[in-house]
Amino acid sequence: MEKNQIIELKIEDMLDDGRAFGRYEGCAVFVSGGAVPGDEVKARVTKAKKSSAEAVLTEITAASPDRIHAECPYAGSCGGCTMQELSYEAQKKLKEEQVRAKLKRLGGLDDPKVNAIIGACTLKYYRNKAVFAVGPHGEVGFLKGKTHYVMDIEDCLLQSDAAMVCADALRVFLKETGIKGITQLTVKTAFGTGEVMAVLEAESKEIPQIEKLVEMFDDAVYSLSLDEEGDPADTQAYSLESVAVIHKGKCHIIAGKPTINEEVITDDGRSLTFEISPQSFYQVNPEQMERLYDKAAEYADLRGGETVLDLYCGAGTIGLWLLEDLRNKDIEAFEKTRVIGIESVRPAILDANRNSVINGVINTRYICGKAEEELPGMMGLAKLYKWNEVNERVEREPEIRLEHADVAVLDPPRAGCAEPLLAAVVQAAPDRIVYVSCDPGTLARDIKYLTSNGYEFIEATPVDQFPWTSHIEVVAKIQRQ
Repeated sequence: MEKNQIIELKIEDMLDDGRAFGRYEGCAVFVSGGAVPGDEVKARVTKAKKSSAEAVLTEITAASPDRIHAECPYAGSCGGCTMQELSYEAQKKLKEEQVRAKLKRLGGLDDPKVNAIIGACTLKYYRNKAVFAVGPHGEVGFLKGKTHYVMDIEDCLLQSDAAMVCADALRVFLKETGIKGITQLTVKTAFGTGEVMAVLEAESKEIPQIEKLVEMFDDAVYSLSLDEEGDPADTQAYSLESVAVIHKGKCHIIAGKPTINEEVITDDGRSLTFEISPQSFYQVNPEQMERLYDKAAEYADLRGGETVLDLYCGAGTIGLWLLEDLRNKDIEAFEKTRVIGIESVRPAILDANRNSVINGVINTRYICGKAEEELPGMMGLAKLYKWNEVNERVEREPEIRLEHADVAVLDPPRAGCAEPLLAAVVQAAPDRIVYVSCDPGTLARDIKYLTSNGYEFIEATPVDQFPWTSHIEVVAKIQRQ
């Protein structure tokens, strides 16, 4: 193959980044531009190597039976939803196969048991958190695929109504005032309570005319609770409860409360309330979060009296979910079980402690620090340090000592677990490890480490938290041999 050559091929697969994959004369070809598995296409080669090539779609000569019409007007431009032209059933099948393939190829597992993916019931407006980029000319939206260009997005089929009206309010504010320096808007919507939080990232903590912007946010959110005549509508009532500005990593509450409250009522009648702060993590698809956490509870299989490690615990949601599941089954077993959570984001630790109190749970302990440092320190495998009053790095004692855990829950960021953390988990020798992953590749890599150090992969269940996108959540059960 040569650069600019037009080639014909059939698309076999789709990658995590949205590119399609096929073969031409035995060479792997990665095709950008919107091809989906099953398409027969023509593509122009943009980069050629000995055994692979990059190409861009120029023509679909025969459409895949799984191809559908994209509803979103920004499909193909916005860098978010890469599967808008693939039927939902085909999306699920593709994601399930991607998990299985990565466990084989990267995890070294011959025939991993991967259960059927848990698909979503709600396919639109399911996100409770929207992160909008702000452009230099007042654009508010998302980045165009593989660029730094901010596209003005007036509607998104994934985001909540509250998120979109706040984005529009900011767009109007910026164009009316000409104010610069706001770089990002995050809107968090609590679906259970209707509480809304708007978080601005800015080059200064002092934003001119911020009071006007807060009022515009408030009016925009309040309008969602009114009908066409301006009377209260018989729908979900929304209220703006918090506005914050983040500057150089520090959060400043500008108006309202420091947190919003989310209430989750499960199908079997359990009720949990979570406080969410500007910088804490909370699953973005609350409907699918229940299914994900229920599967984690099944794999944890708590029976009472266990010590549970909740690593990368965020606001404590998984650990509290496991305890509430146990309390619902056996109150005495619940009272004998404890959860130790570790999280590096201090506001999230504050949320976790408050969430324990709100839900009437006293058998939790949360530690602020990097899990890959704190757990080895707790286990006596490494020294811990702090900065003293004269800015000297000095050794410190761990907050608690730990020799053994019965269950470990790992919920790391996309990069997966650092090896020192995995080594400390192996040293703690839990009978069961529940690994919740947003990246099947790093999950597979970490499973390979664990299976080389006394553990056995039992099974994994993909959960589709992100319909129409290439992202996939997986929960895996790993057991000590």
